[in-house]
Amino acid sequence: MNNVRTVSDTKKTFYALHTRPVNTIYRRVTEEMMVEMHLLSVNVDFSYNSIYGLGVVTAFDRFMQGYQPETDKASIFNALCQSIETNPEQYQQDAHRLQEIAKSLPVKDLVAWLSQTQPLERDGQLQSELHTIANNPKFKYSRLFAIGLFSLIEAADPELVKDEKQRTDTFNAIAQGLHISDDKLNKDLELYRSNLDKMAQAMVVMADMVAADRKKREQRSQQQSQQISS
Repeated sequence: MNNVRTVSDTKKTFYALHTRPVNTIYRRVTEEMMVEMHLLSVNVDFSYNSIYGLGVVTAFDRFMQGYQPETDKASIFNALCQSIETNPEQYQQDAHRLQEIAKSLPVKDLVAWLSQTQPLERDGQLQSELHTIANNPKFKYSRLFAIGLFSLIEAADPELVKDEKQRTDTFNAIAQGLHISDDKLNKDLELYRSNLDKMAQAMVVMADMVAADRKKREQRSQQQSQQISS
Protein backbone atom coordinates (compact mmCIF):
# COMPACT_ATOMS: atom_id res chain seq x y z
CA MET A 1 0.00 0.00 0.00
CA ASN A 2 1.41 3.37 -1.09
CA ASN A 3 1.07 6.04 1.60
CA VAL A 4 3.30 8.66 -0.05
CA ARG A 5 1.57 12.04 0.00
CA THR A 6 0.69 13.46 -3.41
CA VAL A 7 0.99 17.05 -4.66
CA SER A 8 -2.80 17.15 -4.54
CA ASP A 9 -2.74 16.18 -0.82
CA THR A 10 -0.23 18.95 -0.11
CA LYS A 11 -2.24 21.60 -1.98
CA LYS A 12 -5.42 20.52 -0.20
CA THR A 13 -3.69 20.84 3.19
CA PHE A 14 -2.26 24.26 2.27
CA TYR A 15 -5.64 25.72 1.31
CA ALA A 16 -7.25 24.21 4.41
CA LEU A 17 -4.64 25.97 6.58
CA HIS A 18 -4.58 29.28 4.71
CA THR A 19 -8.22 29.93 3.88
CA ARG A 20 -7.93 33.44 2.41
CA PRO A 21 -7.36 33.73 -1.37
CA VAL A 22 -3.72 34.20 -2.45
CA ASN A 23 -3.30 37.31 -4.63
CA THR A 24 -3.09 36.37 -8.32
CA ILE A 25 0.43 37.62 -9.05
CA TYR A 26 1.80 35.63 -6.09
CA ARG A 27 -0.26 32.45 -6.48
CA ARG A 28 2.09 30.97 -9.06
CA VAL A 29 5.14 31.68 -6.86
CA THR A 30 3.46 30.07 -3.85
CA GLU A 31 2.32 26.97 -5.73
CA GLU A 32 5.69 26.50 -7.47
CA MET A 33 7.46 26.59 -4.09
CA MET A 34 4.84 24.25 -2.64
CA VAL A 35 5.33 21.68 -5.42
CA GLU A 36 9.13 21.97 -5.23
CA MET A 37 9.15 21.49 -1.45
CA HIS A 38 6.66 18.62 -1.72
CA LEU A 39 8.71 16.73 -4.34
CA LEU A 40 11.83 17.08 -2.19
CA SER A 41 10.00 15.98 0.97
CA VAL A 42 8.93 12.67 -0.62
CA ASN A 43 12.35 11.98 -2.22
CA VAL A 44 14.19 9.20 -0.38
CA ASP A 45 17.57 10.94 -0.80
CA PHE A 46 16.40 14.27 0.61
CA SER A 47 17.02 15.37 4.17
CA TYR A 48 16.47 18.83 5.63
CA ASN A 49 19.49 21.01 6.41
CA SER A 50 19.72 24.60 7.61
CA ILE A 51 21.12 25.95 4.30
CA TYR A 52 18.02 24.59 2.55
CA GLY A 53 15.90 26.17 5.33
CA LEU A 54 17.58 29.54 4.67
CA GLY A 55 16.90 29.09 0.94
CA VAL A 56 13.19 28.49 1.56
CA VAL A 57 12.86 31.55 3.82
CA THR A 58 14.87 33.79 1.46
CA ALA A 59 13.00 32.69 -1.67
CA PHE A 60 9.66 33.22 0.07
CA ASP A 61 10.61 36.65 1.45
CA ARG A 62 12.04 37.89 -1.86
CA PHE A 63 9.27 36.64 -4.13
CA MET A 64 6.46 37.64 -1.75
CA GLN A 65 7.82 41.17 -1.28
CA GLY A 66 5.06 43.75 -1.46
CA TYR A 67 2.31 41.21 -0.76
CA GLN A 68 -0.93 42.75 0.48
CA PRO A 69 -2.30 42.36 3.04
CA GLU A 70 1.13 42.12 4.69
CA THR A 71 -0.40 40.24 7.64
CA ASP A 72 -1.27 37.29 5.37
CA LYS A 73 2.39 36.54 4.57
CA ALA A 74 3.06 34.72 7.86
CA SER A 75 -0.08 32.62 7.41
CA ILE A 76 0.95 31.68 3.83
CA PHE A 77 4.50 30.75 4.92
CA ASN A 78 3.26 28.68 7.86
CA ALA A 79 0.75 26.85 5.65
CA LEU A 80 3.47 26.23 3.04
CA CYS A 81 5.71 24.48 5.59
CA GLN A 82 2.91 22.68 7.42
CA SER A 83 1.42 21.38 4.15
CA ILE A 84 4.53 19.19 3.77
CA GLU A 85 4.46 18.32 7.47
CA THR A 86 7.43 20.46 8.54
CA ASN A 87 7.82 23.10 11.25
CA PRO A 88 7.86 26.72 9.96
CA GLU A 89 9.62 27.89 13.14
CA GLN A 90 12.61 25.66 12.36
CA TYR A 91 13.01 27.29 8.93
CA GLN A 92 12.85 30.79 10.41
CA GLN A 93 15.22 30.01 13.29
CA ASP A 94 17.79 28.33 11.01
CA ALA A 95 17.57 31.18 8.49
CA HIS A 96 18.15 33.80 11.19
CA ARG A 97 21.03 31.84 12.75
CA LEU A 98 22.85 31.36 9.43
CA GLN A 99 22.43 34.97 8.33
CA GLU A 100 23.87 36.18 11.65
CA ILE A 101 26.87 33.84 11.21
CA ALA A 102 27.45 35.08 7.63
CA LYS A 103 27.29 38.74 8.66
CA SER A 104 29.86 38.16 11.40
CA LEU A 105 32.51 36.58 9.12
CA PRO A 106 34.85 37.96 6.45
CA VAL A 107 33.53 36.56 3.17
CA LYS A 108 36.81 34.73 2.40
CA ASP A 109 36.49 32.83 5.70
CA LEU A 110 32.87 31.97 4.95
CA VAL A 111 33.75 30.70 1.45
CA ALA A 112 36.62 28.63 2.87
CA TRP A 113 34.18 27.16 5.42
CA LEU A 114 31.44 26.41 2.90
CA SER A 115 33.93 24.88 0.48
CA GLN A 116 35.42 22.86 3.37
CA THR A 117 38.98 23.98 2.69
CA GLN A 118 39.10 25.55 6.17
CA PRO A 119 36.29 24.30 8.42
CA LEU A 120 35.39 26.62 11.31
CA GLU A 121 34.09 25.67 14.71
CA ARG A 122 31.70 28.63 14.75
CA ASP A 123 28.52 26.57 14.59
CA GLY A 124 28.55 22.85 15.28
CA GLN A 125 25.31 22.16 13.45
CA LEU A 126 26.35 23.91 10.23
CA GLN A 127 29.81 22.30 10.32
CA SER A 128 28.21 18.88 10.74
CA GLU A 129 25.77 19.54 7.87
CA LEU A 130 28.53 20.72 5.52
CA HIS A 131 30.63 17.63 6.34
CA THR A 132 27.62 15.35 5.72
CA ILE A 133 26.80 17.03 2.38
CA ALA A 134 30.41 16.89 1.15
CA ASN A 135 30.68 13.19 2.04
CA ASN A 136 27.27 12.04 0.82
CA PRO A 137 27.36 10.88 -2.84
CA LYS A 138 23.55 10.71 -2.77
CA PHE A 139 23.06 14.24 -1.44
CA LYS A 140 19.84 15.62 -2.93
CA TYR A 141 20.80 19.01 -4.35
CA SER A 142 17.98 21.50 -4.96
CA ARG A 143 17.40 25.04 -6.26
CA LEU A 144 16.33 26.09 -2.75
CA PHE A 145 19.64 24.80 -1.35
CA ALA A 146 21.44 26.92 -3.99
CA ILE A 147 19.44 29.99 -2.90
CA GLY A 148 20.50 29.27 0.70
CA LEU A 149 24.18 29.31 -0.33
CA PHE A 150 23.64 32.53 -2.30
CA SER A 151 21.94 34.13 0.72
CA LEU A 152 24.91 33.30 2.95
CA ILE A 153 27.42 34.92 0.58
CA GLU A 154 25.12 37.89 -0.02
CA ALA A 155 24.79 38.45 3.76
CA ALA A 156 28.58 38.40 4.15
CA ASP A 157 29.37 40.60 1.14
CA PRO A 158 26.46 42.08 -0.88
CA GLU A 159 28.86 43.55 -3.46
CA LEU A 160 30.52 40.21 -4.28
CA VAL A 161 27.31 38.65 -5.64
CA LYS A 162 26.87 41.60 -8.05
CA ASP A 163 30.22 40.92 -9.74
CA GLU A 164 29.85 38.09 -12.27
CA LYS A 165 33.45 36.82 -12.15
CA GLN A 166 33.73 36.92 -8.36
CA ARG A 167 30.30 35.32 -8.03
CA THR A 168 31.10 32.49 -10.43
CA ASP A 169 34.54 31.83 -8.89
CA THR A 170 33.03 31.80 -5.39
CA PHE A 171 30.25 29.35 -6.17
CA ASN A 172 32.56 27.13 -8.25
CA ALA A 173 34.82 26.81 -5.17
CA ILE A 174 31.85 26.01 -2.91
CA ALA A 175 30.44 23.47 -5.39
CA GLN A 176 33.83 21.76 -5.66
CA GLY A 177 34.21 21.58 -1.88
CA LEU A 178 30.70 20.20 -1.32
CA HIS A 179 30.93 17.82 -4.32
CA ILE A 180 27.89 19.25 -6.08
CA SER A 181 27.58 20.32 -9.73
CA ASP A 182 29.01 23.82 -10.26
CA ASP A 183 27.13 24.00 -13.58
CA LYS A 184 23.76 23.31 -11.90
CA LEU A 185 24.53 25.67 -9.03
CA ASN A 186 25.48 28.60 -11.27
CA LYS A 187 22.55 28.03 -13.66
CA ASP A 188 20.07 27.91 -10.75
CA LEU A 189 21.50 31.11 -9.28
CA GLU A 190 21.34 32.93 -12.64
CA LEU A 191 17.70 31.89 -12.99
CA TYR A 192 16.99 32.99 -9.41
CA ARG A 193 18.51 36.44 -10.00
CA SER A 194 16.65 36.75 -13.32
CA ASN A 195 13.33 35.82 -11.68
CA LEU A 196 13.91 38.39 -8.93
CA ASP A 197 14.38 41.06 -11.61
CA LYS A 198 11.17 39.96 -13.40
CA MET A 199 9.24 40.01 -10.13
CA ALA A 200 10.52 43.51 -9.36
CA GLN A 201 9.42 44.68 -12.83
CA ALA A 202 5.99 43.09 -12.35
CA MET A 203 5.66 44.92 -9.02
CA VAL A 204 6.40 48.27 -10.72
CA VAL A 205 3.78 47.57 -13.41
CA MET A 206 1.24 46.56 -10.76
CA ALA A 207 1.95 49.70 -8.70
CA ASP A 208 1.47 51.84 -11.82
CA MET A 209 -1.85 50.12 -12.58
CA VAL A 210 -3.08 50.64 -9.00
CA ALA A 211 -2.05 54.32 -9.13
CA ALA A 212 -3.78 54.83 -12.51
CA ASP A 213 -6.93 53.14 -11.23
CA ARG A 214 -6.94 55.31 -8.10
CA LYS A 215 -6.50 58.46 -10.25
CA LYS A 216 -9.47 57.46 -12.47
CA ARG A 217 -11.67 56.86 -9.42
CA GLU A 218 -10.70 60.24 -7.95
CA GLN A 219 -11.47 61.97 -11.27
CA ARG A 220 -14.88 60.27 -11.49
CA SER A 221 -15.62 61.26 -7.90
CA GLN A 222 -14.70 64.90 -8.64
CA GLN A 223 -16.86 64.92 -11.78
CA GLN A 224 -19.82 63.51 -9.83
CA SER A 225 -19.34 66.14 -7.09
CA GLN A 226 -19.25 68.92 -9.70
CA GLN A 227 -22.44 67.61 -11.37
CA ILE A 228 -24.25 67.49 -8.02
CA SER A 229 -23.13 71.02 -7.05
CA SER A 230 -24.14 72.45 -10.46
